[in-house]
Amino acid sequence: MGLALYNTATRRKEPFRPLDPCHVRVYVCGPTVYDYAHIGNARTFVAFDLLNRVLRHQFERVTCVRNITDVDDKIITAANETGETIEQVTERTRRAFHEDMEALGLLHPDIEPRATDHIAEMIMMIGTLMDKGHAYEAEGHVMFAVASHDSYGSLSRRDREDMIAGARVEVAPYKRDPCDFVLWKPSTPEQPGWDSSWGRGRPGWHIECSAMSEKYLDVPFDIHGGGLDLTFPHHENELAQSTCAHDGGEFVKTWVHSGFVTVGGEKMSKSLGNFKTARELLADHPGEAIRLALLSTQYRQPFDWTDDGVRQAKTTLDRWYRAVGDTPPADTMPAGVMAALDDDLNTALAISEMHALADRALAGDKGAAANLRTAANLMGLLEGDAGSWFKGAAGDGDTARIEARIGERAAARRLRDYAEADRIRDELKEQGIELEDRPDGTTDWRKAG
Repeated sequence: MGLALYNTATRRKEPFRPLDPCHVRVYVCGPTVYDYAHIGNARTFVAFDLLNRVLRHQFERVTCVRNITDVDDKIITAANETGETIEQVTERTRRAFHEDMEALGLLHPDIEPRATDHIAEMIMMIGTLMDKGHAYEAEGHVMFAVASHDSYGSLSRRDREDMIAGARVEVAPYKRDPCDFVLWKPSTPEQPGWDSSWGRGRPGWHIECSAMSEKYLDVPFDIHGGGLDLTFPHHENELAQSTCAHDGGEFVKTWVHSGFVTVGGEKMSKSLGNFKTARELLADHPGEAIRLALLSTQYRQPFDWTDDGVRQAKTTLDRWYRAVGDTPPADTMPAGVMAALDDDLNTALAISEMHALADRALAGDKGAAANLRTAANLMGLLEGDAGSWFKGAAGDGDTARIEARIGERAAARRLRDYAEADRIRDELKEQGIELEDRPDGTTDWRKAG
């Protein structure tokens, strides 16, 4: 049947048919690099990484663009609070983002444009909108005139009062309409800024993605993705300005949004003490376990992060790694898993199918083991070897120390000093190290848990 995706614009699940059968083009809103990515961000990026993998499995060519927003008021605030320069904040947090996403098993996007490298394209699009009567200059700002776009609100399907409240717009006397939003804003001397015909300033957030997606994917393109919280105002505003810049032409064929994340049943908030960054969680859990936990619920559904959930994901991966051992992947994808993923990335059903494969593999079915590895690899899982997985997160220094102690134990056993051998075994056990002993000696070890 092929891949079907839920389209936010039409509010229904639709068969995915790329505009160009030989080239799928995808844009995912990337991070604003002022702080570490939180678990809600991670859930979105893992979901779209899975979509990227499924698309690459099915289509000849896929171009995935995920931007970096490196000019934003939040970045300016972060620099003022830390005493760093704008460049120091964005470089530090960009590097951390890449490290965290790599630990979660994400593929690198084909193109990762930075907003600050595309100011010229943004200025050009703003000029086009002004020429076509969709934007106006007011007190150093350039505003998008919402009233000029009859379909404004069609993506988020909000009424006017909801849009005004949801945008949390600044009350400004120069606005013609409370819903009008900023395309360009003036910069003070100490703020980042670029010269334009409207004065020195910087772009609004929404115009950045419109300009960068058009440059690298042309319009219309196939899929625009992001978290559900971006539907309004960000994606609604993107849609309005890009549509108007092209005289009403189509901007995006399919809008895809991932669901909200709570922590322990409550909205994530620093004031509640339940704000979880990916970096903090990676310090306590394997990235692969976090990834599986995030995939355990279908991407559009609300997801509640719990410590029990990630521990269960780790236990599942232990079982799956035991099931596949060193079996290589199969040549074809298991039909049940592919059917589940084709159904709007139904990962919960796909994981259920994989549990069944693991049952058969643990009973000695080598074909099931190969199929399990193939399915897991498509989901960005079981990409390492079982031995390394069971050794856990031990660093090179820890591994060398453990293996040295195992060597000392082997020497004690050869000298029939069984008391010393037992003492070393018990010492390692207290450190969470389990030894696999056979009559011919210790064959392997793993971290318990």
